[in-house]
Amino acid sequence: MSIFGKIMSSIFGSPAAASPAPSAGSAGAPAAAASAASSPSVGGAPAAVRPAMAAVDVAAIMDRIADDADEDLDWRKSIVDLMKLLDLDSSLAARRTLADELKYTGDKKDTAKMNVWLHKQVMTKLAENGGKVPAELKH
Repeated sequence: MSIFGKIMSSIFGSPAAASPAPSAGSAGAPAAAASAASSPSVGGAPAAVRPAMAAVDVAAIMDRIADDADEDLDWRKSIVDLMKLLDLDSSLAARRTLADELKYTGDKKDTAKMNVWLHKQVMTKLAENGGKVPAELKH
């Protein structure tokens, strides 16, 4: 599964869990199901491909996960913190792989610039795939 697919799966949960409107109890922790987003729209496929469901409130889910975390992580500004909260590999190699998946064309050696781009792109892609993301976190 792609790294973005793992992010989607962790936030959106499995297709069976995502069918009804998400409840506070089902979204409190990252989902372990890997099949949820095995084919997310990374290349711009319409979100209509996903089953019809209520928009998933990404900020509410991530805030709940952050509240339960042992560390103080700022997922709203940092792709590294977002990946850590979802128990994903946040290493430079993983972020470069994510950059490739999302078609980053900048210099991957300029990690600060790449990380900012990655965060905004992940938020935008989550919104394109049925996530409710605050406007200030997207492009």
